[in-house]
Amino acid sequence: MAAIVYLLCAATSLACAVLLLRAYKQSRVRLLFWSGLCFIGLALNNALLFIDLEVFPQADLFLLRSAPALVGLLLLIYGLIWDTE
Repeated sequence: MAAIVYLLCAATSLACAVLLLRAYKQSRVRLLFWSGLCFIGLALNNALLFIDLEVFPQADLFLLRSAPALVGLLLLIYGLIWDTE
């Protein structure tokens, strides 16, 4: 059951990223771009969480799976601080 939740979270994050980047392509509002990049990082984090806990349960991939989320959130913070209009 947990594996399904991990995959659904990854799919939801990826869907949000696609929708945000598609909206950015149409409107050119830069906050949509930074939010889309953040959600790509969160989708990678959720996919790596599934791999860490379900595919390779004996290995600890905490740092590897946390890195995409950290990068995504830092990109969003950058966009919120320095790219506001």
